[in-house]
Amino acid sequence: MALTHIDISGNPSMVDVSEKTASKRVAKARSIVVLGSAIMDLLQNDEISTKKGPVFQTAIIAGVMAAKRTSELIPLCHPLGLENCQVAISVNQQNEVVIDCTASVTSKTGVEMEALVGASMAALTIYDMCKAMSHDIVIKETRLIEKTGGKKDFKRDV
Repeated sequence: MALTHIDISGNPSMVDVSEKTASKRVAKARSIVVLGSAIMDLLQNDEISTKKGPVFQTAIIAGVMAAKRTSELIPLCHPLGLENCQVAISVNQQNEVVIDCTASVTSKTGVEMEALVGASMAALTIYDMCKAMSHDIVIKETRLIEKTGGKKDFKRDV
């Protein structure tokens, strides 16, 4: 398999998408954060309130803001004008915080990185807002859940 971000001289290069046809692209990524019982005991009405403010609401905003700036953070990533970005936060049966970021655009390139950055930044924001209460916080995983559009679709069993 050839690396797509390396030119014929072996140097880093942005992928040329000029010959591609624009299509609807959607990607969903998930991050899972384990906060521990001391912090989770503060969960009320699907939110954790701290001196810094509402944790999940702030994380949602941070996730959307980060997804919109992905090309400034990831080298060789194409700048995209996202058409939509949604961040949803819930608590699963294992008492873990589940962050889902779904990004969409009509473009010549996909939005996987935008969804991954959005989910990651939301997770980091939760960590930042809760670290004064405990440093026993683990961002357990961040992964692509699904993508549609482009050459091939992908869906992970979760």
